[in-house]
Amino acid sequence: MPKSKPAHALLSASGSARWLECTPSAKLESTIPNTSSSYAQEGTDAHTVAEIATRYWLGEIPEKDYENQIAEFSMTSTYYNAEMQECAIDYAKFIRDKVKSVRESCPDAVVELEVKELDFSQWAPKGYGTGDCIIVADDWLEIIDFKYGKGYRVEAFNNPQMKLYALGAIVRYGQVYDIENVRMTIIQPRLTGGQSSDEMSVKELLEWAETYVKPRAKLAYGGKGKFSPGVDTCKFCRAKEQCRARAEHNLKLFDEAPDTLLITPNEAGAILEKAADIKAWLSDLENLLLKTLFSGEAVEGWKLVEGRSIRKYVDEVMVAEAMKAAGYEEAVIYKPKELITLTQMEKDFGKKAVAEVLADLIMKPQGKPTLALLKDKRPAFAPDELLLEAFDEE
Repeated sequence: MPKSKPAHALLSASGSARWLECTPSAKLESTIPNTSSSYAQEGTDAHTVAEIATRYWLGEIPEKDYENQIAEFSMTSTYYNAEMQECAIDYAKFIRDKVKSVRESCPDAVVELEVKELDFSQWAPKGYGTGDCIIVADDWLEIIDFKYGKGYRVEAFNNPQMKLYALGAIVRYGQVYDIENVRMTIIQPRLTGGQSSDEMSVKELLEWAETYVKPRAKLAYGGKGKFSPGVDTCKFCRAKEQCRARAEHNLKLFDEAPDTLLITPNEAGAILEKAADIKAWLSDLENLLLKTLFSGEAVEGWKLVEGRSIRKYVDEVMVAEAMKAAGYEEAVIYKPKELITLTQMEKDFGKKAVAEVLADLIMKPQGKPTLALLKDKRPAFAPDELLLEAFDEE
């Protein structure tokens, strides 16, 4: 059975997008207990299933061992389901096909899974990470990372986590192989189009490590530098609820009020862009107060009260029997059968199975227009009326 990953280093690859930008955050959040969330545990479980599946599809373990390991794991995992298994197999097949393709031109290509402690400490003190899959062939090295989350899309392009993994892999394999180029690929199977890659030369990678990573990592390891609060840097920071720099940053956003009585749409847009982190920050502050009050500590001006509650039956079978005994027909006390949601079907039976059975019975209506910054990669929304007008003009 695959082993769990080692604990994160202070300057971990997974947290690099944060500590490279907001250098004092690494030391600050190290003072906050690192409690695992349900999402993190789900991701850990998915990685375990993905590793088992990949070792089977690469021929490293026989089918019986594969089935036994999956069966054993499914008995202990809270999050294992058909969707997780399907995503793991998709990832495993991707790795198998990639290795097959590479070995057509380089028969002795090296493939390693779950490579522990990829060491990039010569650029970031005590820095290391774990590579999900590493392939070395001729003068190329490829890092492949499996991400199970679906709430936050992660792109491979200019991704510091992937670059640090690549640096660790260069240190590990560069003594034996004359590696000149690296490819970094992220597989996020629960998202549409959840596969992306980036490429760069080893020379470019080392230059980035020396000129950008090394000086900023030195600051981060010493808890020095300038805080840089924002949507991306604060999102996964353990100190985000109590970080004073974040609070001061958000409170200063509206210090400069416009002189006129009415603001323009452009001014409103500028305010919304600046305030992108405020909604999340307010939610984090509420969580901080809830945890504090639940622990028995007082918070000046606040208390816990009972929230809204929805009534429910003690026992549905007994309720039905009581109503029928009172003379009510079964047809009037039960509502018609309802299909479970499409999302639940895919979770219970797997996306592929549902797609095969319901291929012609699934539709995706046009989404409701929503605001997004211009830098958002999604295409601009064109209402149906505008499309029709454009068509009529031709």
